[in-house]
Amino acid sequence: MLILTRKIDQAIIIQGNITVMVLGVERDRVKLGIAAPADVAVLREELIAEDDRKVSQLHRPNRPNLTPTHGALALKPQQDE
Repeated sequence: MLILTRKIDQAIIIQGNITVMVLGVERDRVKLGIAAPADVAVLREELIAEDDRKVSQLHRPNRPNLTPTHGALALKPQQDE
């Protein structure tokens, strides 16, 4: 997993045709703008049905457990207890 730090109005570009831009930061929330071609589905994770989520987890690498640190956007790996 690639972890980046971006400021407001900075973006990342994925495969040359998907742009993810930071539009704002307020307390513990980040507002993102996503521009993608019409044939690319952009969904919030919580809207995906549970069955679909189970299938998609089989096809994506494990995501590290991340916990917020003192900084507003800083993340660090979570320690297993």
